[in-house]
Amino acid sequence: MSESRKEMETVNGADADGTGATPVPDRRHEGELLERSGRGRTAVADLLARFGSGGGAEPGGEPPPGEADGAAARDGAGWDLEGLASAIAARTAPFLGGRRIGVDVDFFDAGATSVDAAGFAAALNRDLGLRLSLDDVFADARPRRLARLGLASATGAPHREPGDAAASGDESKDAGGDEDLDLVAADLARADRLPWTGPAAGAPPRRILLTGATGFLGGHLLLDLLRRGDAHVVCLVRAPDARAGERRLGEALAGFRLPWSAEVRRRVTVLPGDIAEPRLGLDGDRWEELAREVDSIVSVAAAVDFLRGYPSLRRANVLGPLTLAELAATGPSKPLHHISSVAVFNEVGIASMGEDDPLARVDRLATGYDRSKWASEVALRRAREHGLTVTLMRPGAIGGHTLTGAHNPTDIGSGLLSAFSRFRKVPAFRAVNAAPVDWVSRVAAAVVYEPDGWGTTYNLTGRPNTLPDVLHDMRLGGMHVPVLGWEEWRTAFLAAMEAEPVPELEFLARVLRSATAVKLVEATLLGPAATGERTEAFVARHGLPEPVRYGAQAQLRTYERLAEAGLARLPGRDDPPYLSFHETLEGTLGPAGRVTDTVCSLSLTLSIAGMYQLVRERRVDVRGEMTCARLHPEPLRVESGDIVVRPEDGIPLRHGLRHPLLRYRLALRDADGQGWWLEGVKTARARRDFWRQARTLAVEVGREGEPASLTGEVVVPADGYVREQIDGIEVDPALPPPEQRLAKLMWLGWFFAQVGWGLLEPGLRAGAELLDLRRDVKDRRREIR
Repeated sequence: MSESRKEMETVNGADADGTGATPVPDRRHEGELLERSGRGRTAVADLLARFGSGGGAEPGGEPPPGEADGAAARDGAGWDLEGLASAIAARTAPFLGGRRIGVDVDFFDAGATSVDAAGFAAALNRDLGLRLSLDDVFADARPRRLARLGLASATGAPHREPGDAAASGDESKDAGGDEDLDLVAADLARADRLPWTGPAAGAPPRRILLTGATGFLGGHLLLDLLRRGDAHVVCLVRAPDARAGERRLGEALAGFRLPWSAEVRRRVTVLPGDIAEPRLGLDGDRWEELAREVDSIVSVAAAVDFLRGYPSLRRANVLGPLTLAELAATGPSKPLHHISSVAVFNEVGIASMGEDDPLARVDRLATGYDRSKWASEVALRRAREHGLTVTLMRPGAIGGHTLTGAHNPTDIGSGLLSAFSRFRKVPAFRAVNAAPVDWVSRVAAAVVYEPDGWGTTYNLTGRPNTLPDVLHDMRLGGMHVPVLGWEEWRTAFLAAMEAEPVPELEFLARVLRSATAVKLVEATLLGPAATGERTEAFVARHGLPEPVRYGAQAQLRTYERLAEAGLARLPGRDDPPYLSFHETLEGTLGPAGRVTDTVCSLSLTLSIAGMYQLVRERRVDVRGEMTCARLHPEPLRVESGDIVVRPEDGIPLRHGLRHPLLRYRLALRDADGQGWWLEGVKTARARRDFWRQARTLAVEVGREGEPASLTGEVVVPADGYVREQIDGIEVDPALPPPEQRLAKLMWLGWFFAQVGWGLLEPGLRAGAELLDLRRDVKDRRREIR
């Protein structure tokens, strides 16, 4: 057994108190499912609120027997390091199925989730009198480390004991700063002990090992690997057996609207294992067999948590990729394709983020996640020096799928997008390096299959979104938002979350409340735009879609799904109109089936909340009033109403040559409180009087809950059409003049294109009838014969 593997097993399983770690059930999968579900996200918010003051009962009941002596030392001062570490380890049991962990085992590595962390922190403060924050638990959840922090907090000075590793170091290590760097250095040294090997054979893969297939990017990449070539894919899935692993993979793919069909299952093998375990949790024979069996390795799996510290993340994010590098060098040399992140540049003030630019300094990276991605990339660069073929691919924020709208609900990018739209405020930022998941996964799959692209580095960040880009997109959507300074926006967002809690955005609030994690978001928003010249050249060379900006059109389906989930808020009737104009109609109505003898008129204001309303609904909101003496001496007020453009989308009425052009539906209320309804249709016919067709509305009017009592026609006066509906267009005055002009042009272009096409449809259908081009006409003629 190698020295590095012994060290990993010591970290994973040895209890420093000499008793040995008690095995604990792996509850990470259940925790992930809980956090993905709506109930789970709500539970996070509820638990944080419940445990915020340190009150409430600990999940699992009373403190374990024999540990109540914590009450005797409410400030922690009466403990020694080992005794307090043991007491803290005991407090993990209620969150881990009744089993305690060793004092040097990370709480999260043992299977705990962020939901558990809130209760665990409260239990330590309540039962042991420790002044530890939730950030302390997230930063490093090893009981010994928490004990040291607790003692330091009680005494006001770093705690030292004879033989303790911290006793001989400088005091800054106890503050959690340099200790991370020591771990980083130790982990990088593991790369220097990797086997020496030669370059991989330059042939497309036939059998691929993929980690992280149950994650958002990994699931999409699995399907793109199957689409791009004919390789078989072995998916490493954390599960007790292959059957459970298949079920978990199928559920994950379905959650992202991806198929788990018989054909997909035929080309996929599920291998139970864990990226965070030595040799992936496999026995020696299976490890050797896997090394001979696969000819390519794709490393996607990672713990993505911006609150946890480096010690808590290193097993999955650093030691895991190093294990894959060891596998790649075992037996025939295999290419290793690693999904890194532009987080390796998350140093505030960094000048550029190119594919070959220097990375940030690790001591200037604020969060454990940034440091873990940095360490894994640097370690694999060293693996290249041992002859291994290593490809590094760095996405930025990974947006939703442009066609299905599938998205990662706990992605920082999706969270910020939701916060912008829901609370209608935007922080000043330089660039957001984001790309849709379908583009990222498609390019990554192409790299895996193309030997000429191996062994180098790619930035899979697409085209950056700048602040003007985002503001422009939101304004077109009907959302005119103020721009605040970063700290002002963060304060306003957290205050809004306190006043109007949104459980689905609680994860973002936790990040922005954390003094450490908030620096990651700040570096992300205030950093430069990433560049990817090599990626663009590869895309052009292999006929892939060019990187495009993840703008309003690309986000459309994701935005709708965010709104369905309660994260985002679409423009609606209650928002100020984005664009509006007046429409006057005059004509005569009469009793249904009789002569129309009463002059009636409608004075309406038509408006849209945003261009989204037109693109997705083809609907216009209506306000105004109707004057008709047969209904009431006083005008009737329009309570609600809308107009749908081309409501049947080309389907004629009664299979004839009359096509609905616009459909009006209004709910009216007279001065006495009586409700009325009005329905009207502008109809296109196969005749030349296009101008009159576009202005004439056939209407029916009736009392609320009763059939129509009046029918007739009202017409837009020819001399008022241009004056009201073209020259009279009003745009939200908050928009800059150039965008006001653009809004008018977009509306006129869209509306006249829709109406023009609607007027042409009856003529085209008439021509088809005359030329007998329709199959149903031929079929009917055969039946007659």
